[in-house]
Parts: sequence; C-alpha cells; structure tokens
Amino acid sequence: MLMTAKPETAADARVRPEGATEIDHELARLAKALGHPLRIQIVRLLATRTTCVCGELVGELPVAQSTVSQHLKILKEAGLIQGTIDRPRVRYCLAPGALQRLKVLVNSLPETCEGQESDPTIRRTCR
Repeated sequence: MLMTAKPETAADARVRPEGATEIDHELARLAKALGHPLRIQIVRLLATRTTCVCGELVGELPVAQSTVSQHLKILKEAGLIQGTIDRPRVRYCLAPGALQRLKVLVNSLPETCEGQESDPTIRRTCR
C-alpha cells in the first residue's frame, strides 16, 4: 500500500463491503482519484516531467488555478502524486511507484468471466 495515502476514517470502515480485501479498497481509492478526466490529464502531464508547479499546469489545462489545485489535492491524498514545498510554491511530481502499483492492482482483476473465451471481439450476453 502506498504510504502517502490518506488514512481510512471510521466512516470508510463502516461502509466497507463484507468480503472486500485491502487490495480491493486500495484499487477503489486510486480509481476514484483518477475518476475525472482532468486528473488523468494532470497525471499524464506530470509523467512527462521531473517536477511541475501548479501555475505550469494551469497554463496547459483549460480550467482555473483553483480547480487545478483541488484536483492536485485529490491526487495527493490518494498517494498518486507528491508535493515538495519550494517557497512560495509547491512542486508536484508523481509519487515513486504509484503508477506501477496501480497497474499491479488493475492487473489483479480477472480478464474474463469464468468459463468464457478471452476474445474481446466476441459479444456476450449475461445470463
């Protein structure tokens, strides 16, 4: 588990579905953080740089600085990015290993339904 992530609250624990594993919760938390196209854009931009300040991101994204800041906060709380204070601003970068961990978690999902072919071009109906 990424250590920079926001700790689970008592409310989070109460809504935890029975049978869900820690891996399920970690994947859900990261997927939720990436649940907005702008946050995916931010991750893609940060992946092309060593560090980046919010103002640089604002210059490349079609939204206000306050919106970018809010999305950066969500990504940081999820542990996908980290920020380093470089007064008077904060430099952001991808958290080491965060995207690799996300890939591992996504790859832990089954590729097909049990007993079905793995050809994605075949259309199936649920029974």
